[in-house]
Amino acid sequence: MASHKNCAGMTRRDCLQVGLSVLAGGGLSNLLRMTAQAAGTPGGPARPPARCILIWMDGGPTHFETFDPKPDAPAEIRGDFKPISTKVPGIYFSQHMPRLAAIADKLAIVRSVCHNQGNHGAGNHYMMTGAPPRIPVGCGAFVSFHPSLGSVAAYERGAPEGLPAYFSMPSMSRSGGPNFLGAKYAPFVVADDPNDKDFRVRDVALPVGLSDDRFHSRRDLRQLVDRFQRINDKAAADPVGPLDEYYRQGYNLMTSPDAQRAFDVHSEPEAVRKAYGRSSFGQRALLARRLIEAGVPFVTLYDGGWDHHGDIFNGLARKLPPFEGAIAALIEDLETRGLLDTTLVVALGEFGRTPKISTIPGQSKPGRDHWASAMSIMFAGAGTPGGQVVGATDRNGHAAVERILSPENFVSTVYRKLGIDPGKIYQTPNGRPAHLVSDPTPISELMG
Repeated sequence: MASHKNCAGMTRRDCLQVGLSVLAGGGLSNLLRMTAQAAGTPGGPARPPARCILIWMDGGPTHFETFDPKPDAPAEIRGDFKPISTKVPGIYFSQHMPRLAAIADKLAIVRSVCHNQGNHGAGNHYMMTGAPPRIPVGCGAFVSFHPSLGSVAAYERGAPEGLPAYFSMPSMSRSGGPNFLGAKYAPFVVADDPNDKDFRVRDVALPVGLSDDRFHSRRDLRQLVDRFQRINDKAAADPVGPLDEYYRQGYNLMTSPDAQRAFDVHSEPEAVRKAYGRSSFGQRALLARRLIEAGVPFVTLYDGGWDHHGDIFNGLARKLPPFEGAIAALIEDLETRGLLDTTLVVALGEFGRTPKISTIPGQSKPGRDHWASAMSIMFAGAGTPGGQVVGATDRNGHAAVERILSPENFVSTVYRKLGIDPGKIYQTPNGRPAHLVSDPTPISELMG
């Protein structure tokens, strides 16, 4: 499996997890299970709660070379790529995004989310949780000061029969964990590559030679599930470990026909697999659709390699076509299957990239640095009105200048789509109140 590093030298298999230490000393006994409410327009009919596929572009994707090209800017800002027309008159994407351009009527692009956390650790945390880090966070830090979107979705929505409620593939984002909600709400990580001909989710199928009768033995089950990987075992073993929950989940996964069907990507017609692209990311997008179809409320597709400090144009010319093609295939497939109206697809990273192209020390070819003053986020599905751009950056892509929005607004929008009230106040195991989102105002243009 490929290992992408960002500028801090951290690989996606490195794991947090400063914040998991706060799990010690308590569980969820003092938290009340609250009922999720369906989201809808103010005064309008409620929509059914959606499920979510969050595509995390780790490293900070450039807005210039994706959803916010600047053809009228000076050459050192506009870069090598040309803008292309989309299906919606007046909306342009960058040249290596033709398949998404062809379905722009199904997309909403937000160009005006910005924040003040210009390094990977802090930016990741802010966008994944809606909570700014409470202390300075280094570029390569793995932090969890607040529950992530996926963990809150798992806690609020619950799991379908036989499957976890929150998946992350092929690894967990550095701030994608549960914090005080507890390890039960950490993601189930599918590290294996569904593009491999021998793909199977490790320790989900019964091992060869183990009969059903023996499997029902608690002793045999515990020996099997000891190998069970919910989160990155090497770096983030849960200090309090709700082992009975792990055993139950392991048992359900290994005996559930629904779980086995969801993981069986080999059963898909070859034409469908080719439409997603025969790449690791493309086949994970297909597996995400299968998990959503099985009732999983939240799936994160983690894609590294977006930290383009150098050789940005050659790098993106290789990376963008299979990536954007897989997302387009996912959206079209969801629509064909009648799932797009109840599935939110979101693509983003921790920030955008600097307006001026430069060759920084240590790089031989030019690129763009971190830039939190501007970024682009793609939304589709779950009642999101398509064919629109929300907000704008200035002529040179330096900063958001119209409809300026925050990570809190982004996260509140996702929660509303999922039928979760972002204004809720949780209590930590030690009795402290914790706002789910400090500003629970969603992006109204996306609510539909």
